[in-house]
Amino acid sequence: MFNFFANIFGYLLNFIYSFVNNYGIAIIIFTVILKLIMLPISIKQQKTMKKSAKLQIKVKEIQEKYSNDQVRQSQEMMDLYKKENMSPFSGCLSSIIQFIIILSVFYLVSKPLTYMKHVDPTVLDNYATEIAESSQDAMRYREISIIKEKGSVDESVNLNMNFLGLDLSDVPTQNYKEWKVYVIPGLYVITSIFSTSLTMNANKKSKEEKEVEKEKVEQGDKPKEADAMEEMNKQMKFMMPFMTVSIALIAPLGLALYWFVSNLLMICERLVINKVVKDEEEE
Repeated sequence: MFNFFANIFGYLLNFIYSFVNNYGIAIIIFTVILKLIMLPISIKQQKTMKKSAKLQIKVKEIQEKYSNDQVRQSQEMMDLYKKENMSPFSGCLSSIIQFIIILSVFYLVSKPLTYMKHVDPTVLDNYATEIAESSQDAMRYREISIIKEKGSVDESVNLNMNFLGLDLSDVPTQNYKEWKVYVIPGLYVITSIFSTSLTMNANKKSKEEKEVEKEKVEQGDKPKEADAMEEMNKQMKFMMPFMTVSIALIAPLGLALYWFVSNLLMICERLVINKVVKDEEEE
């Protein structure tokens, strides 16, 4: 499945590259186009997140009221979501799509000669055999190694990966002594933290919900398991940027550039959508 989408993305990326003749610029334009395609889903997801956050008070009331009757609790929850025209799994589709895109783009930037340039596999095998004496790390991404070693003598395996003085074919863990390889992953981490903060602010508890919880604590009620799970989710959201940057450090810089640009667009997207949703609520 990931090969299928990587192949489709490759045709689009190669089409863009044929006009700009720069891998970095092509990735930026590709990311913008992909974001525009995903925009309707993102808008729906953002509205769902807002609506779901408001439902949490009613959800917790049901959980507490029917804590000893799981069947009734489940039925009441289903009735609530049905009444509000929502599904408890409404965010799953968007997450699945994003997961597919992330892995497909990873396939694409790892094997640009296969998915983007569509070079004959026999040619790639022959070149790989010629440079087999290189280190194992260099051959971890054999198509990146082929571009570096043979791109200057064979146009069919050549890609202009010079972007603002950075070589997007570089892998940070293989070029760890070169400080430039950390620029894009570093920017990605910064934008990820900011993006995560926006998400958490969008999902923060309402004043009414906080007052209800404060009152229960004063009455001696212990925090519910759901609250502990919510706190864990918050920690995971902050950990995710650092988990994903570990992937960016072992992948060609083209992937980190895609993630960085995607984060910038996501931040702009969320700011605009939050404003639109807020205005709709006030009306």
